[in-house]
Amino acid sequence: MPDNGLAAFIDVETTGLSPATDEVVELAVCLFEFRRDTGEITRIVDRYVGLRQPATPIPPDAFAIHGISNRAVKGKRLDEGRIVEMLEKAEFLVAHNAPFDRGFVVRLFDACVAMPWLCSMSGINWYRKGFRSRGLQQLLAAHGIEPRSSHRADSDVDAAIELLRRHEGDGKSYFAELIERLPQAGRQEPS
Repeated sequence: MPDNGLAAFIDVETTGLSPATDEVVELAVCLFEFRRDTGEITRIVDRYVGLRQPATPIPPDAFAIHGISNRAVKGKRLDEGRIVEMLEKAEFLVAHNAPFDRGFVVRLFDACVAMPWLCSMSGINWYRKGFRSRGLQQLLAAHGIEPRSSHRADSDVDAAIELLRRHEGDGKSYFAELIERLPQAGRQEPS
């Protein structure tokens, strides 16, 4: 097994909270390399961010959160081929609140259904570490990480990866703690 692995961090912005009835309006994927022995994130391999026009207009309450307008997504489509190519290189996927993102992403990309997903919100014991919230924006603020803009997929992905690179006083990165939850089968090199 090689010393380094590949994983992808994913974030979506949507028209609402229900993967059954709402849709993705923005998707960001960041493919990154990590060291298996230490959990250190070593480099960004590839990244993609794209907008997508949903079948129905973006509701005002969703716009109030992410600021993505109907005008901004008009006529926009995700580059599905590029996204699938990136996802197929990843051994597993990571998202902050993975059940939410997974619910939307698997509707768009069948390749994600069988892949292991790790959740940086629940897969790290943030409360035991002294943080009062597991929310991404609160954790970023507590670590002095300033995202370019909150609740935009590309900015949240970049900031979340920076958060996962950080560590407690013991020198163990948050990402190292997170991948301890990965099933052994998911740690093998992809075919």
